[in-house]
Amino acid sequence: MAKAAKILLTGASGQVGAELLPLLRELGEVVAPDRAALNLEDTQSVRAAVRDVAPLWIVNPAAYTAVDLAESEPDRAYAVNRDAVRVLGEEAARLGAGVLHFSTDYVFDGTAGHAYREQDATAPANVYGASKLAGEQALAASGAAHIILRTSWVYGATGKNFLRTILRLARQREVLRVVADQTGAPTWSRDLARLTAHVLRQVTPLTLGSRGGVYHAAGRGETTWCGFAAEGVRLLQEREPEARLARIEPITTAEYPTPARRPANSRLDGTRLAREFGWQMMDWHDSLRIVMGELAEQGAGEG
Repeated sequence: MAKAAKILLTGASGQVGAELLPLLRELGEVVAPDRAALNLEDTQSVRAAVRDVAPLWIVNPAAYTAVDLAESEPDRAYAVNRDAVRVLGEEAARLGAGVLHFSTDYVFDGTAGHAYREQDATAPANVYGASKLAGEQALAASGAAHIILRTSWVYGATGKNFLRTILRLARQREVLRVVADQTGAPTWSRDLARLTAHVLRQVTPLTLGSRGGVYHAAGRGETTWCGFAAEGVRLLQEREPEARLARIEPITTAEYPTPARRPANSRLDGTRLAREFGWQMMDWHDSLRIVMGELAEQGAGEG
């Protein structure tokens, strides 16, 4: 991608967007509008923003991600996760631009006995997953050159995420009961950002061709939410041997009911990503150690 390329980045204040911003600036001019300039719940705002920027690439990590709340406000979820994505695709196609869009393991119902491949049948089990799948389909139908990165269990040293919540609660409680029958792999937000920059260095919308479409991009390895929590607390205890931290106890999904059903299997197969772009995501154990180091520098588990 040419250094002078212009990139429109949505959601720059989010977990992935904040990691993307400095890396994309190494590739070209990045325009990262705030909500006032780009309201993803308003298709006219989306259309106007794209036409104003006229980018070569649109990078879209922004999404409606309140999984449980989506069950009671589906219109908002679909507005952001489907309608805004459709307009991004339409405007990109008009410009000859490309779209790199982030999606989710929640497009699957989690009943498969293997790590999901890109070609496996989708069957969302909740409104959030259905709205994200609808966004994928709208983007594919738009005619724009595009890449869709499905990921899972995103976390990092900043923003609101499972790990930071667990570490905070571990300091406050004696016992934390965490679901142990949902399997997947934690994915570091910075690893996703590095992948994005890696991909955009290799292709333009004109050269994307058969390398476009859907890719699975989640951390390597697998664990459960309980296993993730336990390892995070273990590493925190390792750093702070005198700290009184909660004991992690496994529970079933049935013991922790939520408005939205979660997939029991969130594992994603990254073979296509490795084949087409020569990229392997980090093993979740390795990324977790790095993130824990960053959290230690800023005050672990706060926020």
